This record gives sequence, structure tokens and C-alpha cells, in this order.
Amino acid sequence: MRRLMGRITYALLLIWGAGLFSLLMGTPLAEADGGAPQLAYVVGTAQGVSVIDIAQRRVTSALSLGGQPRMALLSPDGSTLYVAQPALGRVAVIAAQNGKTFCTASLPGQPDLLALSVDSTVLYAAGQGDTSIRALNPATCALERSFETRRPVYGLAVAASTAANATPETPNQLWAVGDSALTVFDASGRLLGTVPVTGGPQYISIPTGGLTAYVTTRQGSVMAVDLHTRQVIRALLSGGQYGQMDYNAITGEIYVPDHQHNLLDVLTPITASTVVMPREPARQFTLSSPPQSVAITSDGQLGFVALASGQVLMLDIPGRSIITSINVTGVPRFIITGVYPPALATPAPAPSSAPAPSITLLPLIGLLVLVCAGLLGLFWLFWRRARK
Repeated sequence: MRRLMGRITYALLLIWGAGLFSLLMGTPLAEADGGAPQLAYVVGTAQGVSVIDIAQRRVTSALSLGGQPRMALLSPDGSTLYVAQPALGRVAVIAAQNGKTFCTASLPGQPDLLALSVDSTVLYAAGQGDTSIRALNPATCALERSFETRRPVYGLAVAASTAANATPETPNQLWAVGDSALTVFDASGRLLGTVPVTGGPQYISIPTGGLTAYVTTRQGSVMAVDLHTRQVIRALLSGGQYGQMDYNAITGEIYVPDHQHNLLDVLTPITASTVVMPREPARQFTLSSPPQSVAITSDGQLGFVALASGQVLMLDIPGRSIITSINVTGVPRFIITGVYPPALATPAPAPSSAPAPSITLLPLIGLLVLVCAGLLGLFWLFWRRARK
């Protein structure tokens, strides 16, 4: 009987060890990349769209697109690019990997602006040559509805509802930039209100989950607008020529290209309830030529600035420094990165491609159970040996 119990104990210990090994080896790691791993897409280069491999720090491929593409967005999984081609009067949906066209939508007004709904089920397109915003099905390019602005459209952005009873399922709001005001629609196309902005509003950026919209003007200022009250909070910058902005999803900071002074201004986020307004800009990057567009990766580690000289600067955001310059040729107009580019934990010669492991709750519980079972088995074995 004792021999049988001993063999059972040894078998249990072997199973425990094997289970522990497989659990540790099989624990999933935090993924560094999404559907467009380690890639940045630069729109408006000589080839149409140049693709930068972030790890290699160079252009590795190009998507040949006509129609003078001006802007592109990525699907949530990074597999699809939505591209505005104003010279052809259309929006194209293409494969991010090889540029294969899935569908196109011919639209009036030379569309050069795009925005995706919060749930990514609607693609909005507009341009300065028309007074309507078109809502498209991003899978089929079919026209679903139109939003009449009565003014040329200079910018587009989408925000979640700020109502007191809003939920994650609440339909998003569409913010359109006109020549003198912002126009706000709900998902069905119903007009919610307008926000007069002095100086001629131009570009708009609304951080995900934020309470403030940031708007540049043609007269050279950057304004903060409260999403709930739809009123201008205050002017944050002035005296420059400001371009298309982006934001750091981790810190909420706003990155504003200044064409006039060859600068990238970094703004501290504010809301209508901010009591002591911070000094703006919080800091700046000095650039070698006018910046056309900026993109900050979703993990807040890397930044990319497209310059009029045909270069793209790669930034270390936490280190507040320029890592390298990448030649893309042409005059890049817009840049966007993949969903989860590799994190750059500390300033180093190359971005880190080995993210820290992340143990999920279920494997952790299993690990604790196996450890406890193993300890109990060892205790029983030693106790039996001591009695013998």
C-alpha cells in the first residue's frame, strides 16, 4: 500500500511539474503589434503611399496609388487602409499589405478628409469642394447617408457622446470644421449645434475619451473647445501656421506641427474645469524643415513627423528626442502608424521588439493551484518518509 501511495505521489509530482512548465511556457505575452506590425504609412510620397518598417528604420515597400492621395486611416486590426484620392474624386479601401483595392466610392468635392466612427462601422469623407459629408460603409464603400454642412469642410473628427447618460454604446458625434464655425451632428445626421470659432477654423483633433477638442485656425492659433458645452475654452497657441495634429493616448498631450517656425509644439491637455491653465507649449521639437503631419503611436512611445523636405523623423516620446531621419522622397502629406507599434522603453539604438511579459488572471490562478498542489505533495512525501 505504501509503495502504491509513493508511486501515486511521484506521478502527481511529475504531472505538477509538467503542468507548471507548460503553463509558464504557454502564458501569453503582451503583443507588440496589431494588424500592421511595426509599420508606418506615409501618404503623398512619389509612389503614393510609402511604408516604413519601424524596426528597420527605412522604407521597405510602397503602395502605388494615383489621385494625389492626401489622407489615410487604418482599420482597427490594421489590415485595411482607407485612402482619400482628391484628384480622382474618390475614396479607396485597399489592403494595407499589398495595396489591393477592395472597393472605391466616387464622391463630389475632391474628398481629402476622412474619419472613422467610434465603433469603426462608418467611414466619413468630405472635402473643401463640397458642403456635404458622406457616410460610407467601410466594407463595401456604399453610401449610407449624407450630412449637409452648408459650408466647405476643412476638418473632420469623431467623438463619443458627452451626455450625462452616455454609455460606451452611445452613438458617436461627428464634428465638422467649416470656414467660420464647427458643426456637430449625431450618428443619424441630426444637427446638434454649432460652435463659432474666430480666425477661420481649419484642423481638428479630439483625443479618444477626452472632453476637449483642439482646433487650429487659418489666422494662426490653436483653440480648445469643450465637447459638452460646445464653447471655446481659450486660445492655447498663436503666431504660427499650424497643421494636422495628433495626440498621445497615454498622457493626453497634443502634438501640433508649426509650418512657419519649423517646430512641433507639445500641449498639455486641458478641460473647461482646469483651474490653473498651464503654460503652452509645454515643450517643443526643433525641426529641419516645415512639418506636414505628425503621428503618435497608441502606446505613447514613438512619434513620426513628416517633413516637407521628404524626410520622416522618428521620435522617442518619453526621451523627448529625435531618434533618426528616414528618407521617403516627395512631399509627404499625412502619416499614420499601425495599431500597436513596438514600445521603446528606454533610449537605445533600436526600438525594443521584446515587450515585457504579461500574465493574465486565468493562468495566474492555475499557477497558484499547481504550486499549492505541489507543495502539499512534497509535504506528504516527507511526512511519510519521516514516519518510516
